[in-house]
Amino acid sequence: MNDDCEKENGPLKTMETRYRRYLKLERGASVNTIDAYGHDLKIFLQYLAEEKKWVLDVTLDDLQHFAAGLHETVGPRSQCRVLSGVRSFFRFLVLDGYIEQDPSELLESPVIPDHLPEYLTPAEVDLLEDSLPPDKAESQRNRAIIEVLFSCGLRVSELVNLQLSQLYIEERYVRVWGKGSKERLVPLSDRAVAELQDWFCDRDQLKIKPGEEGYVFLNRRGHHLTRTMILIMLKQTAEAAGLKKTISPHTLRHSFATALLEGGADLRVIQMLLGHESIGTTEIYTHVTNQSLREAILLHHPRNIRNSQV
Repeated sequence: MNDDCEKENGPLKTMETRYRRYLKLERGASVNTIDAYGHDLKIFLQYLAEEKKWVLDVTLDDLQHFAAGLHETVGPRSQCRVLSGVRSFFRFLVLDGYIEQDPSELLESPVIPDHLPEYLTPAEVDLLEDSLPPDKAESQRNRAIIEVLFSCGLRVSELVNLQLSQLYIEERYVRVWGKGSKERLVPLSDRAVAELQDWFCDRDQLKIKPGEEGYVFLNRRGHHLTRTMILIMLKQTAEAAGLKKTISPHTLRHSFATALLEGGADLRVIQMLLGHESIGTTEIYTHVTNQSLREAILLHHPRNIRNSQV
């Protein structure tokens, strides 16, 4: 890096601004994604400042040293996330003509150990819904939330931002705007439709705040819900149901995918319904079902039953 670091601050700020614009306009990234990439970039730029390296002079060797430093401070998943953000930034620098070659092309990410996501069986989802007290005002809303998450596999951000205009009740589908503002159509089950219609009866009694009229799910004060509200509700409901598993909105998304795969759905169809950009992300559910099949064999195969009785 040049000795006079202050002289580089202006161009660097311009790069960061143009990079955020690139993520928004050309990549169609959401605000959350842009903020996450910006956070990862700041970690990298701080490292370069400490090493007195100018960003346009970075080599693969510099990046490997940076990755090695990450290894000492954060776990494999966080390392992968930060390095993904760094790669994205260097791709932008090439596209925008700042550099000719991308030094991050050969940068390797750490191996992430297999982690099978927690999921619920349909019977456990029923238990979750049945544990909601019938005399509580928000129980029908919460039942509809659980059913939509399980029946449609929505992300929690997609659920809290869901608009009435995205629901096609008669046609039995919901139009979802996912990551990168990508649209997908997801069928609504009869059970989800029934729970939503019952919730709409309660929703009609609310005094809705101006500007909140379009949201499907509202709190008792007429405001749309937040991710934290959904998480707290699910944890409390799981505790009331006596479920020992760690429950979150993403658990129901995993449950949706696992139930489809166990029911014989094609992996590509599940990828489309979940809105996964890569089939590799969807493939983790094959490990989940393989594990459940293995457990079923160990528990119910006559050879294993006989051996367990010896």
